[in-house]
Amino acid sequence: MNMAIRLLALDVDGTLTDGGVYMDGEGREFKRFDIRDGMGIVRLRASGVEVAFISGRFSAATEQRARNLGVSLVFNGVEDKLPVFKKIAGDLGICLHQAAFMGDDVNDAECLRAAGMGIVPADGTEGAKQAADFVTGADAGHGAVREAAELILSRNEGSAT
Repeated sequence: MNMAIRLLALDVDGTLTDGGVYMDGEGREFKRFDIRDGMGIVRLRASGVEVAFISGRFSAATEQRARNLGVSLVFNGVEDKLPVFKKIAGDLGICLHQAAFMGDDVNDAECLRAAGMGIVPADGTEGAKQAADFVTGADAGHGAVREAAELILSRNEGSAT
């Protein structure tokens, strides 16, 4: 029987978003987030799964989305994600085999391999997909995180904790 997943750490650009960044020429940036993905995060948190955002780029929009969803573990502008992922898990008393990571590109591959469950959106890069345990049917920013959340919730229902 699989161990329950107690932490989902998410890359942001290309995972929670479609990877596009809208810039207005005056320094403001906009991102599109999927409401279904947000509901997946809310459902995970309600079930006791911790959620963290680990983004390679700094973005105020990422911090705002995290606040909207009640996600307090937000790490913006992270160059090397694996040490941050390990520290989050360690601080929460969670072993990496009880953690899932979702990312879309080669800079996420180390975390995808280290996690008990590595998840990549359907439109992730081949390098990320090769490091993953599961590839969603949905694209990034269009329900991929919701699909991952449902997978974790389903797995946890049948797992020993």
